[in-house]
Amino acid sequence: MVDGKSARRPSTMSAGKNAIDSNGQVVLHAHPALYTIDRAQGVQQPIGLFANRLGVDIHVIAADSAPLRNIDTVIRSAHLGVKAIVASPIAAALACLSDEERELGVALVELGADVTNVSVHFGGMLVGLRSIPLGARDISNDIACAFGVQRRDAERLKCFYGSAMTSPRDNHEMIEATQIGAEQGAEPLKITRAQLMMVIRQRVEELTNEVEAALKGLGFTGPVGRQVVLTGGGAELKNIADYMQGVLGRAVRVGRPKQITGLPDAHSGPAFTTLVGLALLAVSGRGDIRDIAGPAIRQSRNRGMFGRLIDAMKGGY
Repeated sequence: MVDGKSARRPSTMSAGKNAIDSNGQVVLHAHPALYTIDRAQGVQQPIGLFANRLGVDIHVIAADSAPLRNIDTVIRSAHLGVKAIVASPIAAALACLSDEERELGVALVELGADVTNVSVHFGGMLVGLRSIPLGARDISNDIACAFGVQRRDAERLKCFYGSAMTSPRDNHEMIEATQIGAEQGAEPLKITRAQLMMVIRQRVEELTNEVEAALKGLGFTGPVGRQVVLTGGGAELKNIADYMQGVLGRAVRVGRPKQITGLPDAHSGPAFTTLVGLALLAVSGRGDIRDIAGPAIRQSRNRGMFGRLIDAMKGGY
């Protein structure tokens, strides 16, 4: 917590920003969480109140500089520039969570290709994050290894026939696939849908157990009514929300991005949630108005497109 002699909020924010210890990392976001007015703690909105002493708790999101350098290199190679770097859970939450969900408390699970991000949002901000080194691509790789098919064919099997829930008729439904190295015109591989489900369920069970452990580690153990929202490309697996709801014992839904003008129907699925969130942040021009770190990054174009990012990587905040 950072204390300020004056009860004026701007000066307290400035003092708080200067007091952030980034521990050698780059500060991406810094959100004022709660205020302390004299001896009263947990004040959400101090504007209009009188006090001799005003303090603020600031929630900081930081990252190592090396991954940011890699992002910068990739974007440069595409002949584009960086205006700001935003944490994925921040953008995804803006795109698929309601303001009330973010205020009351919700867990957002982003099922990406290689990584699953589990974040908890409360009071309108991101308050906790865990990353799991498992994703939807692991399911496709499992299918490819189990049946000896190419990854693209494994992805097709997962998308068209895959599901997180099994049914008795799976034993009778046959699926054809082409094995790696098969000669042209050779008889295709035939498997039952139940065999495919067995492979998928093993990885989904592992992933769900990891998500459950992450939620417990983040303290998301309150009432059953507190909701979990699934998003990301992995959330498009059939019945995955129903399966996780049964395991986690709380309401689970698939989070799709908000509709924005010009968004094609093909990009309206959960796989594009983070991209839509970034677009919404760019359109707003300000992002989260409580973010006292973000504006400094966005103003960097006055000192050169990458000036602020380079300064941050050198250790200056």
